[in-house]
Amino acid sequence: MKFFIDTANLAHIKEAQDLGVLDGVTTNPSLMAKEGISGKDNVLRHYKAICDLVDGDVSAEVIATDFEGMIREGEELAELDDKIVVKIPMIKEGIKALKYFSSRGIKTNCTLVFSAGQALLAAKAGATYVSPFIGRLDDISFDGMDLIDQIRVIYDNYEYDTQILAASVRHPIHIIKCAEIGADVMTGPLSAILALLKHPLTDSGLATFLADHAKSNQ
Repeated sequence: MKFFIDTANLAHIKEAQDLGVLDGVTTNPSLMAKEGISGKDNVLRHYKAICDLVDGDVSAEVIATDFEGMIREGEELAELDDKIVVKIPMIKEGIKALKYFSSRGIKTNCTLVFSAGQALLAAKAGATYVSPFIGRLDDISFDGMDLIDQIRVIYDNYEYDTQILAASVRHPIHIIKCAEIGADVMTGPLSAILALLKHPLTDSGLATFLADHAKSNQ
C-alpha cells in the first residue's frame, strides 16, 4: 500500500519523506488555508515547492465546479510539474472533467467520494485515483471500511485501473484496516503515520536491552 501524506505543511512533508516511506502528497484548499497560503500565485508556487520535495504524485485540487472552469484550472495545475494529479470533486461536471483529463493522459484524483456508486462512476470516467473519505463516514456512524471493501470488490470484478486512495484517515487503525482490505493508497496526517511506530512492548524491550548493555559495560 502506498503512503501519501495529507497536508500542505512543507516541514511535515519533508519529515515523512526523510522517513523513507512516503509515496505522495494530497492537499486541498482547506489545508492550504491552514498554512496561511492564499492567492492564486502563492498557491501555485506552494504546489511546485511540494513537488520539489517529493518523488511521487501530488494531488492539487481545482476550485471551480463548472466543466470549463475545472478544465482551465486543471490544465494550469498539470503544467506545473509531471507529478501533479488534478483533484476533481465527485459531481456531474466533475465526471465530465475526469473523462476529459483521462483522454489526454492527465492524472486525476476524484475526491469527496462517499458511496460505491460514486466510485464506480469515477472509475468508468478513467480517474487515476478515487478518494473515499473514511473518517468523515465514521463521523456520521457509518463504517468507512465497509465502503473501502465495496469499492475493492467492484474494481476487482471489472479490473478497473483506478486506485483506491483511502482519504480522511485519522489514526493507525484506519491504516491497518485499509491495508487488510486492499486499498491501494492511504492518505493521512503525519501523526497517523508516525503512530504506526508505537508499541509499549517495543519501548519496554528497548529499555531493557539498553539497561542490560549498560550493566555489561560497567
